[in-house]
Amino acid sequence: QVQLVESGGGEVQAGGSLRLSCAASGRTFSTYGMGWFRQAPGKERAFVAVIKWSSSNTYYADSVKGRFTISGDNAKNMVYLQMNSLQPEDTAVYYCAVKNRVGNNYVIQSYDHWGQGTQVTVSS
Repeated sequence: QVQLVESGGGEVQAGGSLRLSCAASGRTFSTYGMGWFRQAPGKERAFVAVIKWSSSNTYYADSVKGRFTISGDNAKNMVYLQMNSLQPEDTAVYYCAVKNRVGNNYVIQSYDHWGQGTQVTVSS
């Protein structure tokens, strides 16, 4: 089993920045990559970004391209999400997730393990 713990959430004003961290522990040796999703109140959980370990390729949702950066250290089982130019519409619970196999990066069903989430609130 894999355990994920997110940290770094909080409240920030529009235009500000936050950096989220996610630590994975347990059976992490077979992960394909790690990603971030978010869920705003009343909305479905949505893809934000993912990093593929073998190539370090990264993929982003259109809504965060140019503002968010995903990075990670596979050896340390850590993934980060640097969020700049935050806007009120970025307010959500942000979840870290582990992807163990090849598949669609953008859907929840492709991810095998999830953290509990960390709240990000952006005020105008």
